[in-house]
Amino acid sequence: MDSALRFIDLFAGIGGMRLGMQSAGGECVFTSEWNKWSQKTYAANFADDHSIAGDITQIDAATIPDHELLVAGFPCQPFSIAGVSKKNALGTPHGFACRTQGTLFFDVARIIQKKQPTAFLLENVRNLERHDQGRTFQVILQTLQEDLGYHVSHRVIDAKPFVPQHRERIFIVGFREDRGFDWSDLEMPDKSATRPVLKSILHSEDGTESAEEPYTTGDQAIVGGKYTLSDHLWRYLQNYAEKHRAKGNGFGFGLVGPADTARTLSARYHKDGSEILISQPGKNPRRLTPRECGRLMGFPDSFQIPVSDTQAYRQFGNSVAVPVIAAVARLICRHILTPSVPGLRKSPRRSDRLF
Repeated sequence: MDSALRFIDLFAGIGGMRLGMQSAGGECVFTSEWNKWSQKTYAANFADDHSIAGDITQIDAATIPDHELLVAGFPCQPFSIAGVSKKNALGTPHGFACRTQGTLFFDVARIIQKKQPTAFLLENVRNLERHDQGRTFQVILQTLQEDLGYHVSHRVIDAKPFVPQHRERIFIVGFREDRGFDWSDLEMPDKSATRPVLKSILHSEDGTESAEEPYTTGDQAIVGGKYTLSDHLWRYLQNYAEKHRAKGNGFGFGLVGPADTARTLSARYHKDGSEILISQPGKNPRRLTPRECGRLMGFPDSFQIPVSDTQAYRQFGNSVAVPVIAAVARLICRHILTPSVPGLRKSPRRSDRLF
């Protein structure tokens, strides 16, 4: 991909989408992320000639550099199953009724309308399609297709063929002109190849990798003892799982070994690590270390983690599977370089000023 194909990174987090785009040859010309801890991690890993812009609601779209591609993993908590359940329990609104997060999609739309990029890539949780009986997703598609006039398609992709983690996310791609984009052209890992398993991301603990304190220590790079669950926490998780099994529920911890695939890593992993616990013969299971979480999401070991474990768990749990983004980026970028297809329908645009 020609480096002249510029992209902007909205709701950038720690840069997972940026890594995927850069692997396809893209050049990031603008970054927006409001969380100070994510900003710290992002800045530690990307040397830029532009500063990280904060609150997207305060950004004047006219000040954003021109770009061919807009990428945004807009906040998913208002649409995720866990996020909806929590907000229902608290009696607070969710989806577009959530004024602090759900409506941030319209800031993406506002920027798309002003800058008219050749294409965009949006990412969110799978539940976005089903939220509010599909009405939320219908508003999103209507905004992108009818109001903004883009040719839009979407697909749910499980990261499991790319990384040893079951992680389904929805990807929404739009082109200003019809360029024949087709999800069936996405390059997926060879089905005949062995699927990734946790052994590929776990610390070897045999001296074949260098120690990285506080995650691993000593000549053998043994995982630090603080990642092993205490007797109290392990007993609590077992009792909690048993209580729900007795009620016929499936809630509980996820105990896995080197030959397994993990559940979805979430931002709550810092609380007890229950969704992904690594079995340890003869002792209590342990959490993944932040470095292993990075690997599980497809981040390279060269990626710096300058924050506390709690912040690192939140950041990786909120991030994207980098190899999936890279595959989608390659497909999008091929079509950006392809002329629009003559004779195909062009979507009508409504108003010149909608937001």
